[in-house]
Amino acid sequence: MAKKSAPPLEHLYLIDGSGYIFRAYYGLKQPMTRPDGTPVGAVYGFTNMLLKFIKDSEIDHIAVIFDAKRKNFRNDIYPDYKANRDDPPEDLVPQFPLIREATLALNLPCVQMEGYEADDLIATYAKQAAARGAEVTIVSSDKDLMQLVDDKIKMMDPINSREIGHDQVVEKFGVGPDKVVDVQALAGDSSDNVPGVPGIGVKTAAQLIGEYGDLDTLLDRADEIKQPKRRQNLIEHAEMARVSRELVRLRDDVPVEESLDDFAKREFEPDTLVPFLEAQAFKSILARLAGDLGETATAKVAESTAAEAGYELDMQCPEPPPEAVEVSVEAGTTWIATP
Repeated sequence: MAKKSAPPLEHLYLIDGSGYIFRAYYGLKQPMTRPDGTPVGAVYGFTNMLLKFIKDSEIDHIAVIFDAKRKNFRNDIYPDYKANRDDPPEDLVPQFPLIREATLALNLPCVQMEGYEADDLIATYAKQAAARGAEVTIVSSDKDLMQLVDDKIKMMDPINSREIGHDQVVEKFGVGPDKVVDVQALAGDSSDNVPGVPGIGVKTAAQLIGEYGDLDTLLDRADEIKQPKRRQNLIEHAEMARVSRELVRLRDDVPVEESLDDFAKREFEPDTLVPFLEAQAFKSILARLAGDLGETATAKVAESTAAEAGYELDMQCPEPPPEAVEVSVEAGTTWIATP
């Protein structure tokens, strides 16, 4: 049988894997463990969310992007970057490698790279795809990714399928996507331990950037600011604002190893997916996928007399608690606090 040719790159979906972990962990209504006692609630929710997305979307290219390790090039710029993070929940730690395994079991590209954050990889691939004329959808509601939005690149909140385009970025930051980095550099970000300039929040930062045009012009003309305290802070903390800009600006030139062509959508491979679902005791997922996986999965489902009961992912859950917004796949990385 001839090998099926890859579809042309028309629309690339980049899934923020860390955000999916967060939603899956807090969206499950009750704890869930597999027969050997390993917690798998986040894995179950993560798998369900990915399945729902790839089944409901018209996709020709897709990849799931994760953070690698805690330390990256930003720590060389500012050693205290993200130094305020707490450890992840104890029952989530053993699920990190299983979540990565779930991604691969679904035959989806699972991408991470030491020295860079997931957002940098997303930025790089998004720019590459846009340069080839493709549409890009970043599946995330992470505000740090909003600087990437343009005519070719959009974001989508995975919970309510709400598109995040230019207008939504202005609603969030008071400026367009091209000025988001300048606003963040001034306002800082307590969740990432980005210092910014004391006394300046997002609203004030947007007003200043709107008036002066960009961060460098504002800092060069800081002595024109009428409010004494604000003027003093901008003058005294000018260098920290520039450092903060380097922390929040996403790299879009990461020397990535996987190419966009590697992200062409692939069919499920029953010999890989069925054993994974079996090992996690995800019988209800097996049952739902029996038609897609063929005789192998159908036989496995027939062997089971019951499926999971009560392990329902609350896809419309209210905004989860503020303890965290993203996590890394690797155990030992820290949980991201948000104000």
